[in-house]
Amino acid sequence: MADSRLKRLEKAASDLAGCLESTPEAVVILGSGLSEAFGPFDGGIFLPWEKVPGFPLPTVSGHAGDLWAGKLQDRYVLVQRGRTHAYEGYTLDEVVFSIRLYALAGIDTLIVTNASGAINPEFSAGDLVLITDHINMLVANPLCGPNLDRLGPRFPDMSFAYSLRLRALAKEAASQEGISLQEGIYLATRGPSYETPAEIRAFRTLGADLVGMSTVPEVITAVHAGMEVLGISCATNLAAGVDPEARLSHEEVVETTRRKGAEMRRLLEAVIARL
Repeated sequence: MADSRLKRLEKAASDLAGCLESTPEAVVILGSGLSEAFGPFDGGIFLPWEKVPGFPLPTVSGHAGDLWAGKLQDRYVLVQRGRTHAYEGYTLDEVVFSIRLYALAGIDTLIVTNASGAINPEFSAGDLVLITDHINMLVANPLCGPNLDRLGPRFPDMSFAYSLRLRALAKEAASQEGISLQEGIYLATRGPSYETPAEIRAFRTLGADLVGMSTVPEVITAVHAGMEVLGISCATNLAAGVDPEARLSHEEVVETTRRKGAEMRRLLEAVIARL
């Protein structure tokens, strides 16, 4: 089974590489509502996910479902506009398909973004947050099953999943751009229902500052494959119970990320310029 999975990934990686000018210096994943964060791209190529064999297609609004490859800040990068989630009915193996594809294509840096709910009472809706660590509450791990030895070891070390070097670059970039950048721990749940106030209280006790429904499987898979990872979250709303009067909706998530898109772009481009 591992051999057949690897062959499918190698075929997809070969097809993707054939569309690119060279190996990108980094891949950027744009989360919920952030697909338009870079606005109109100057040059480069667009590649719909349908053109990559095996690439799962998004079913949730706010996720464009295509790739762009081109120059940003004089760096050749690949941008994945949108993602898929386990709550859409995909297996975690399908959710992390793109990460394994990028690793096999020779890309060694992953910059992952997402939308999240703020658990930390010192955070506000709209804050950009540098992810320092995560807590996996998905009750699953994308590395379960036969190990893909070509990509990484059976038991990868997650002690420094979020690169200290890239986090330092992000803080330097934010400072020079005049962008406020919080730091915190991200906790992933399966979704698609939002968390209850009781769950949020429990997650706060566990040490979580943010909660969302993505990212952790991708990061685990990237670390397994030896990629260097940077994570940046947009806290689009206060998590359940933090503001007793608030009600949560996907529309609010998408609207907040769109509003903060320009600031996220400035930060990402400033980071990319420093790679």
